[in-house]
Amino acid sequence: MELTANKFNEQAVIALEDITLQTALDRGTGNADGRRRAVMSELDHAQLLRQQGRGSRLRALHDLPELLEQLEQNVTAKGGHVLWAADGPEANQHILEICQRHNLKRGVKSKSMATEEINLLPFLTEHNIEMIETDLGEYIVQIAEDHPSHIIMPVMHKTKEQIRDLFMEKLDMPHTDEAAAMTAFIRQHLRHKYIEADFGMSGGNFMIAETGTVVIVTNEGNGRLSTGVPKVHIAVVGIEKVLPTWEDFGTLIQLLPRSATGQRLSVYVNGFNGPAPEAENDGPEHFYLILLDNGRSNIYASEYTEALACIRCGACLNACPVYQNVGGHSYGWVYPGPIGAIVTPLLKGIENASPLPFASSLCGACKQACPVDINIPDMLLMLRRDLEHVQDPLWKIAMKAYGFGFSKPSLFELGGKIANFGSRFVDPNSAPLPYPLSGWTQNREFPPFAEQSFHDWWREHRQNKS
Repeated sequence: MELTANKFNEQAVIALEDITLQTALDRGTGNADGRRRAVMSELDHAQLLRQQGRGSRLRALHDLPELLEQLEQNVTAKGGHVLWAADGPEANQHILEICQRHNLKRGVKSKSMATEEINLLPFLTEHNIEMIETDLGEYIVQIAEDHPSHIIMPVMHKTKEQIRDLFMEKLDMPHTDEAAAMTAFIRQHLRHKYIEADFGMSGGNFMIAETGTVVIVTNEGNGRLSTGVPKVHIAVVGIEKVLPTWEDFGTLIQLLPRSATGQRLSVYVNGFNGPAPEAENDGPEHFYLILLDNGRSNIYASEYTEALACIRCGACLNACPVYQNVGGHSYGWVYPGPIGAIVTPLLKGIENASPLPFASSLCGACKQACPVDINIPDMLLMLRRDLEHVQDPLWKIAMKAYGFGFSKPSLFELGGKIANFGSRFVDPNSAPLPYPLSGWTQNREFPPFAEQSFHDWWREHRQNKS
């Protein structure tokens, strides 16, 4: 996917004026966030579980190098192959060499953000290797020649009516408005693809170091078919996904489905750690695990290490008022929403995604929704600090003056009185107001000042009390 994060402002304006997109986002984010709140509220110990999940992820990150070595040893001991990829091109080259070694031409793939990150499908197409997405949302994106707009729900940006019309145009589906009928049609359409495929691919939600197991969590069953039916299975997983033990997994599997889709438990939880033993008929003959760095080591060595604790549930996207209004494509890369506003600058270079840290109201809804309590607002502020050298000089001067004024009680109070007096000469109905207020009023109403400031109210009541 082409990086267009520096065009966030322009892309957001287009998104805000797209009525169909707004309809899809209202339906999708509202339903997803509502279900998450409902199932999390069922747990009396929800906050304790979040902190336990956070502890699991932070402990794993603390021991990341050792856990990755343990994982490699256990996968290798069971007949699997572990390959390390410093970046996307190296990961793609590994996959190409595996395909050439086994003469693989047709593949099926379960949902994977890591393969989106390395632009795998265009790479395979260039080398005449067919790859079919089998996750329903990803398949819709593929046949529409589009890109995912959400970490969990790739077609958050499309309405059911748009998907129906796409199926009718591309696949000759009979007309229907029933989601179940559309799903049944696609299931039948994809069924023979698993049989024809000579290799399958997946990502990984978690990797368990103590047994060398890669775990995928799905609802459609396509993950099990993609990894179990073809003779070769290739998994591409970011190095940060490793966990020490199954006990850690037991905590996080309670949080992931609740946060991602509002379910108490996902329909399918599959684990694999190598080729099928000789005594078993099911499973691949060859298993390859590609551990993807692609900038993660740089994050690990920085003050942003906590960002790697993300379990890719998408809850922060659904809760974010910015994402709710502009959708995922506005963020200009694979990872949208609040976590994307952190991850994209860190992985692709902060100057290449400079608007994203500012694409937040800092309301804190993302932190409240995060199942492992990542402090997203603080990291967004830190990234804004890191971008100070590329900001408009006038903006920097204004912010320093603002900070100085707010640090002095007498200046703060004087500024409030001046602003209150000046607002009497401003017509709130004439929008947008002149610069610099136009930056606010072109999209919002001008807020009226209170007739009495809090300082004046406090003095009055203290004097009356005395």
